[in-house]
Amino acid sequence: MRDSSTTRRLPLGGDFRKLWTAAAFSNLADGLGRTAVPLAATTLTRDPLLISVIGALAFLPWLVFGLPAGMIVDRYDRRVIMALANALRGGVAVWLAVLAVSGQLSLWALFVATVIFGLGETLFDNATSAVIPGVVRRDQLDRANGWMQAAQVTIDSFIATPIAGVLFAAALALPLWVGGAGYLIPIALALFLPLSAARPLRDRPQASARDDGDLAAGAVLEPLTGALAPAPITTREALRYLWDHRYLRAMVVFTSVIGSSLAFAQAVLILFFLDTLDVPLVAVGFVTAGIGAGALLGSLVASRLVSRFGRGPVMAVAMITTGITLVLTGLAPTAWVAVAVFAVSAAAVSVWNVPWGSLRQQIVPQEIFGRVLGVIRTVTWGLFPVATLVGGMVGRIDLRLPFWIGGAVVVAVSLLALPLVVGGTRRAGAEADSAPGDDSGEVVVDVVPHDDLAR
Repeated sequence: MRDSSTTRRLPLGGDFRKLWTAAAFSNLADGLGRTAVPLAATTLTRDPLLISVIGALAFLPWLVFGLPAGMIVDRYDRRVIMALANALRGGVAVWLAVLAVSGQLSLWALFVATVIFGLGETLFDNATSAVIPGVVRRDQLDRANGWMQAAQVTIDSFIATPIAGVLFAAALALPLWVGGAGYLIPIALALFLPLSAARPLRDRPQASARDDGDLAAGAVLEPLTGALAPAPITTREALRYLWDHRYLRAMVVFTSVIGSSLAFAQAVLILFFLDTLDVPLVAVGFVTAGIGAGALLGSLVASRLVSRFGRGPVMAVAMITTGITLVLTGLAPTAWVAVAVFAVSAAAVSVWNVPWGSLRQQIVPQEIFGRVLGVIRTVTWGLFPVATLVGGMVGRIDLRLPFWIGGAVVVAVSLLALPLVVGGTRRAGAEADSAPGDDSGEVVVDVVPHDDLAR
């Protein structure tokens, strides 16, 4: 058992509150668009495959732009990147609203807008993740990431999604107008973040890592100042770092399989509720709000679970739970049962996401964090479009089938990966109260026959 009372007593600080507020308003706008776009698509077609294209295109930018986005985050002012990303997404939301009002909205317009939304998301999410270690202490990362995810879940599920459903029922363009306006506030807030959020922090020469001891002793981590010159470490070296780090490499492969299975299972989620469980269109937002209750709970308890039981065990249990509840969602006889079971699945995913995000921030050097994160998300999220399309094709047979198959794969792979997620995380020095491990990756992991199998 771990004692985290010291961490809980220390406030996260005003700089983190600015970052959190910027992310919160951005999530509000995201949630409105994320709900309005697929709902708009259902007014144009009821084909599961075509609907799944929306979900696939949302992840496509991570395949083609994930690594360049990471390079941009490492090379330029992260505050400006966050602002520009939201300006891009706001402009697209307004464009869709104009098309809807003029009666010219089409599936192709929704497809194009989804891709552009995704491009903005790669920049904003990469920058936000990279900024967190610059505004909080190392021992606060789990708590900070928990608050960030809690904001995302709360606003997406309890505010944006239900409101989007009601606004959509009133007028198709209304949630798009509101969403476009919602991006304005985070643009301003991002630009008011401190210099430490602008670019990577440079450790003192004698310090090999940003550890709690240095911070407690009052060490000052100096932001890279001056002209925004190219980062001294090349993208090729960042790729080599990730490839040579056997633990991270294995975890990336593991999370790629898990994430693809989740994308496959959820490819027809909206049609599953609308057509199989007979949920009225106007009530879809409230259904997802119920699911969001589980995700919110998972976000809030994740850091405490990690402090009590350890990062590896919590992540392992979370993934196994996710798989089981996905299967049970597909078996649900009514919408109420499906929402309750899927809420548990959402909670488990949130419990995984918080320590997985903190783990990467803990062991990846800040000067290459953006590019390493870009590579990780390119590999993991880049597979989601294919998985989503396949899920849509399977959904043509039976809308329950993707949940059964995806959940079974998640359970099987998670059981195989137990030595990696539990033992490998501990040996890599990635537990909540551990010092950074060996970044050269001297962690021996034997999970499955493939040597590099491991978000």
